[in-house]
Amino acid sequence: MYVGVVMNPIAGMGGRVGLKGTDGKVEEARARGAEPRAPDRARRAMERLAAVAPETDVSTVADPMGERIVREAGFSPVRVVDPFDGDEERSEPEGETTAEHTRRAVREFLEEGVDLVLFVGGDGTATDVAAALEGSEVPMLGVPAGVKVYSSVFAVSPEDAAEVAATFSRTERREVMDIDEDAYREGEVHPELRGVAHVPVAEDLQSSKQTASGTVESLAEGVAEDVRAREGEGVTYVLGPGSTVGAIKAELGFSPSPIGVDVWRDGEVVALDATESEILAELGEENVVVVSPIGGQGFVFGRGNPQLSPAVIRECDVTIVASRAKLDDVRALRVDTDDPDLDDELAGWVRVRVGKFETRMMKIV
Repeated sequence: MYVGVVMNPIAGMGGRVGLKGTDGKVEEARARGAEPRAPDRARRAMERLAAVAPETDVSTVADPMGERIVREAGFSPVRVVDPFDGDEERSEPEGETTAEHTRRAVREFLEEGVDLVLFVGGDGTATDVAAALEGSEVPMLGVPAGVKVYSSVFAVSPEDAAEVAATFSRTERREVMDIDEDAYREGEVHPELRGVAHVPVAEDLQSSKQTASGTVESLAEGVAEDVRAREGEGVTYVLGPGSTVGAIKAELGFSPSPIGVDVWRDGEVVALDATESEILAELGEENVVVVSPIGGQGFVFGRGNPQLSPAVIRECDVTIVASRAKLDDVRALRVDTDDPDLDDELAGWVRVRVGKFETRMMKIV
């Protein structure tokens, strides 16, 4: 197996600081104290690949797009592509790269004859990789590191990406999706098809996101009644994004941030569209995070809600809510928090609220 590895070093930076994405927002993300997410995700994938398939030949891209991480995992690159050759100003190791840098690197991989392009990023990176691969049959596989991750070309986790890369024997055509991040920040979600690419066939790939379906009025009413029953006790409710939890927010009587995280305590909103740091600042002695799995994928944490970081989750009891229709579309629930130990702690059977009083048992895998 000969794998080309490319990383978008800024992917996912805007998530925990409440920017809903990083496109065009890198400087603002840094100003808010955002830390790079992609390097750790890439490191986890490469270390697993070195463990399960150490004989893999690897080419990669000059830093900040992957070289150091590939070498630290124990691989000696067949080639290090330099997409910055000819640039008047080369990016610093933690500097911003462009879509064209990604496309140049992937075109170089094609010329080298790689069997697979393993990329680390989000939907924007997937779009760039797919564009460079158009017309070829070389497959691509994503290590999820973005905020949104709507495309079905990503593995479930960095480790799963390595396992799939090491073991796949066939591919299929899958959709590359992306959305307008400015519209997304305003609460409008309009996924657009950006390409179709060959992707390894495996169980550990996520499906495309689907919009919510089914009625959630009785569910929202029941949860809101439970929340109101505890007013005056100082319980802090961290209410995640999405239409299902949004219905609960509306039932509580406030206009929610449609795709943001809002914090509620004792009958009032104490933080609207909160960042990770703002959520942590509002947590008290008793905290409950209310989340709904992403339709079609089943992710409870790790897709679309990076503000709900491991530090936040560890301080909260977790309540999962979902419509029956949504649960009918998923075989299991998933988590991908950036903390493998926390993922293991969250795994297992959980009770998901599906109505005013009804619950259903689902397994987090």
